[in-house]
Amino acid sequence: MRAYIIRRLILLIPVMFGVSLLIFGVVQFFSPVQRATLYVSDPRQLAHLDEVVDKYGLNDPFWEQYGTWLNQLFHGNLGWSKIVAAPVGEAILKFLPTSLELALFAAPLIIIGGIFLGSKAAANKDKAIDHVSRVGAIIGWSLPTFWLGLVLLMVFYGYFRGLLPPERLSTEMNLLVNSDSFHQYTHLHTVDAILNGNLRVLGDSLRHLVLPVITLTVVNLAFVMRLMRSSMLESLGKGYVLTARAKGLDERTVVNKHARRNALIPVLTISGYLFAAIVSGVVITETIFNFKGLGWLAWQSAVHLDIPTVLGFALFTATVFVLANLVVDLLYARIDPRVRLGGRAK
Repeated sequence: MRAYIIRRLILLIPVMFGVSLLIFGVVQFFSPVQRATLYVSDPRQLAHLDEVVDKYGLNDPFWEQYGTWLNQLFHGNLGWSKIVAAPVGEAILKFLPTSLELALFAAPLIIIGGIFLGSKAAANKDKAIDHVSRVGAIIGWSLPTFWLGLVLLMVFYGYFRGLLPPERLSTEMNLLVNSDSFHQYTHLHTVDAILNGNLRVLGDSLRHLVLPVITLTVVNLAFVMRLMRSSMLESLGKGYVLTARAKGLDERTVVNKHARRNALIPVLTISGYLFAAIVSGVVITETIFNFKGLGWLAWQSAVHLDIPTVLGFALFTATVFVLANLVVDLLYARIDPRVRLGGRAK
């Protein structure tokens, strides 16, 4: 297992090199003067862009520019974010906790719920629970995210007069969180509220999380459930499952111990990428509920043509997905020993 982990970590180097090269290649579509504005933090510097071009070697050959860019990247210089009025790295770190908090609440519901419902549907194929689950999955997967979010907002915020509001906190709680009396250890409001022992902030934060979490869960749970059901049905038809049944094992043991373990493999891939997608920002959901995370930041950056922030967001997202892929591969190896043995029998 240790050798497999080392191999996977080594493979990250060329992957990240390729990702950085691709993102840097996109920057080359802009002229040197346009690229110089990526590093400008003071409007007065716009009158001296030629100096910025010389400083960062933006007229140098491609590979020299790439080396300079990598050096700036390793020093945390991703450019200046106009909409946040801060370095891009700081802007990403500022909005990351919001998306991370959303992922910590939505992803477990999606993954655990999808695995449970998919397993139940497969184990009860063509029975009532299977039919209900399949119809529910089709409906859930067919609902556009923006439509579902708007309907939930209209009902629970409009019709029920602010029962479940948008945004991350109410005005009163937001002032409290940003006051000197409240310590922001993690910038995750639910976690910080617990650490501060403040139940009012905790309750308000949870109330604001309900609608975006429901929106993400309904659509994605349907997909995970359908995938788990399909994988589970395939696993239940394998020879080792038939052998287990022939030995007289009860159905619960057959399903939980023999079938579900192998059925989880394709679901793991989706689960890893799903968590990575939420962490790196869900643009539509965060925009509808004014939940200011990385998705909201990406949308604002695109609308205001804030190129440094867009590129920084792209690099961050690519990194998150690469790391998610690494975690999924390690989980594969844990579940199926053939993976870490390179497919060889032992």
